[in-house]
Amino acid sequence: MDVTSEAHMRSIDDIPRLLDSFRAHLMLERGLSENTRTCYLTDVGKLITYLADLEIPLRDVDLAILQNFAADLYDLGVAPRTRARIISGIRTFFKFLKIDGYITANPSTLLENPQTGRHLPEVLTVGEIDDMIAAIDLDSAEGQRNRAIMETLYGCGLRVSELVNLEMSKVFLDEQYIVVKGKGNKERLVPISEVAIKEIKEYLPQRAQLDIKPGEDHILFLNRRGRRLTRVMIFYIIKRLAALAGIKRDISPHTLRHSFATHLLEGGANLRAIQQMLGHENISTTEIYIHIDRSRLRQEILAFHPRNAIHNQD
Repeated sequence: MDVTSEAHMRSIDDIPRLLDSFRAHLMLERGLSENTRTCYLTDVGKLITYLADLEIPLRDVDLAILQNFAADLYDLGVAPRTRARIISGIRTFFKFLKIDGYITANPSTLLENPQTGRHLPEVLTVGEIDDMIAAIDLDSAEGQRNRAIMETLYGCGLRVSELVNLEMSKVFLDEQYIVVKGKGNKERLVPISEVAIKEIKEYLPQRAQLDIKPGEDHILFLNRRGRRLTRVMIFYIIKRLAALAGIKRDISPHTLRHSFATHLLEGGANLRAIQQMLGHENISTTEIYIHIDRSRLRQEILAFHPRNAIHNQD
């Protein structure tokens, strides 16, 4: 993104001062209430933190980055109305940057609001997921890793944040389950298919050859520089595979989660078991699994999952 002058380029990098100016703009020029000003500043702060994590300067933000940010909010399970409010605040912020001359073009102009009404989520067919997995180039450096990622995302119905933070010590391949840390840092046991186990086992020798950075050695899925993958990177991987598979619809990592639940339900799995797999229960892992037969849950889930049907036919 271009800026109008070298002076403004310096100013846009001074985030605290920039936010102070934005606060004054909301109060003096927009006449917004204190509560609304606080919400806007908090929401813009979410974007600033997101950019800092990705090491993206504010002056370099474009529409694609904002769309990825919005997609991450979706993948994290943020409610549509809350996402709409956050996007509204971001639009107001970039409009302020444009008006005050910090930037020459507003990247948020075409940023769409999420639908706040009830709508059916996008769901892929089993065939489409097979096509995405088949599109992975196993000769590439990240091919086997991406195959393991696809099978784990779809085979376990994980949120993208749960996948990128999945720890080695929480993956029990011999016992065929993983421990996932979901919302509120609550853990749950998730059965993992034999297909996903096979792909992870084939990925592990490649992972062992990486120059793993300090503090990242406990994370399962890493990039070529030995660091954990970002949610944005998973988003790009899924988008690229969908394009290679000829899928024209707009999908995200969350689409695999929806597809996982839908395919299990259509196959006859118990709805209660699916809800527990997705981590929708608002109680701790211990409370859930005190009253549930773990082996029965695993047997039921794996019996109906399409990836296991494929494996059992081999």
